[in-house]
Amino acid sequence: MPCGRHCAARRTRLPANYAGGVSDVVADGPGGPPDDGIREYRIGELARAAGVPVRTLRYYQERKLLPPPRRSGRVGLYSDEHLARLRMIGGLLERGHTLEGIRELLAAWEQGRDIGTVLGVAQAVTTPWSHEVPVTMSRDELEALFPDEDGTGALERAAALGVIEVDGDRVTHWSRRQLDATATLVRAGVPLDAVLSVGRDLQRSMDDLAAVFVRLIATHVVGRVGDQDLGELTGTLARLRPGAQVTVEAGFARAMDRQVRAAIDEFLGRLAAS
Repeated sequence: MPCGRHCAARRTRLPANYAGGVSDVVADGPGGPPDDGIREYRIGELARAAGVPVRTLRYYQERKLLPPPRRSGRVGLYSDEHLARLRMIGGLLERGHTLEGIRELLAAWEQGRDIGTVLGVAQAVTTPWSHEVPVTMSRDELEALFPDEDGTGALERAAALGVIEVDGDRVTHWSRRQLDATATLVRAGVPLDAVLSVGRDLQRSMDDLAAVFVRLIATHVVGRVGDQDLGELTGTLARLRPGAQVTVEAGFARAMDRQVRAAIDEFLGRLAAS
């Protein structure tokens, strides 16, 4: 429930050292912040002030993201706190948070936890791990990289697997580096369909490996954090990222060494027997 018409600024302000900045999540509307006078809005007025459709506002209420209005007869009246919360929701959506994640953040805030700390933890958890750069080209340019694959259906399979996205004549591959590596393998004689199959299997293995790390951290780090330690969790998660990546890279390199040596030994054995 709303805590009062004057508590919006107090409860939605973030600390100055929050990485995203206060203005990124809570923005002043046209004409700046509200004055000291009491302001109430009908639903259409609130929607216009927040810059959202009325149906979106109603949906937020249904999802418990927005407290119910004060009733005056049959009319619902909303306060500046509702407006501040709508702006916060909009800012979080722009940052990539889901509505369910926002609902949980708001629930933590309403339980008395500092919103800046909660948002900092959420940002540390959801910051992308991948820094791959997508590449977009025409379909003709993509097919020129794989001239022997015309009519094999491999490019259609790549689209079905989510490796590429096709928009008319434009094709986007999720990673420039991955596309270059695929083209190198194909030029060396590996069929594109075989590369796609291996890529699909590797992705499944990577998903399983990522799930192992997530369970490990969730059980032994996040699961043991109390309210008083929540502020330290952001730094802990940031420090754990490089360790997880190094573990995977080092483990894969070591496995490749073993597999390559075994393959060479087998090849040399066949040569000696022939």
